[in-house]
Amino acid sequence: MNRIVHKVSCAIALLRSQYINFPDNPEEIRRTQLEFYRRAKFPRVVGAIDCTHIKLWQSPSGDTAERFRNRKGYYSLNVQAICNANLEVMDVVARYDGSTHDSRIFRESKRRALFEQGVYGDALLVGDSGYACTSYMMTPLHECYTPAEQLYNESQIRTRNPIGRFFGVWKRRFPIMALGLRVKLIRVFPIITATLVLNNIARRAGEEVPRGLEIILPAPWEEILAQDDIPNEYMDIPNPTQRRVKHQNRERQVLLTVILRDWLHRINNNTSVTSCNINML
Repeated sequence: MNRIVHKVSCAIALLRSQYINFPDNPEEIRRTQLEFYRRAKFPRVVGAIDCTHIKLWQSPSGDTAERFRNRKGYYSLNVQAICNANLEVMDVVARYDGSTHDSRIFRESKRRALFEQGVYGDALLVGDSGYACTSYMMTPLHECYTPAEQLYNESQIRTRNPIGRFFGVWKRRFPIMALGLRVKLIRVFPIITATLVLNNIARRAGEEVPRGLEIILPAPWEEILAQDDIPNEYMDIPNPTQRRVKHQNRERQVLLTVILRDWLHRINNNTSVTSCNINML
């Protein structure tokens, strides 16, 4: 049975390039940005990023086995995903052990290198405080002192909400991702990729998340999903208050101004997404 599961998983995983794609041309990027913009009026966002842990029931063999033990004490892979506003995964990195920090996975990823090279123009990612704020990565403020900063945080949090929902939908659709894998490490990677491919196919087909499945759970779904959420603060910043917007952080300062202006415009004119709003993208 394990061999059959492995063969089928590998076959589906080979379809990754057809179903898991990051926007790579101006039309696709702008369409993705508009979908995010409609959520909370946060401009230029092309993806929401975060990491989740996939439990490994078998201890990885070798001298590096303990590297797979995460901060909650169980063996896992730390999987990075970037999704769009429709909860479709656009990019995934699933090769890091459970003790690896979220920021390191992104720092060593191909996607970051492409953003650094300016391949996506002025497009942005939104992430939590586990990432460093850069010209292409917008993170929440640790403290808010002005109405503009408060609006920025509210918009940023609502805009990155899809990545958390994506992890929940993915793991409810494929409970093995939440309950843990009981296979050898080498067979874990194609299973993860295959379930992501199938999840994207299901999302595009408009299929609802299965409910009422006859599965005996060791705990309520909320508790199971919470086990895989291991929050991280960005390690390279010793003082959290330094995360507040400063004049030299021009990218986030510009976004604060744009978001505040847009909110005031909508309040005064009671408008939604208009051609004026869209141009802010």
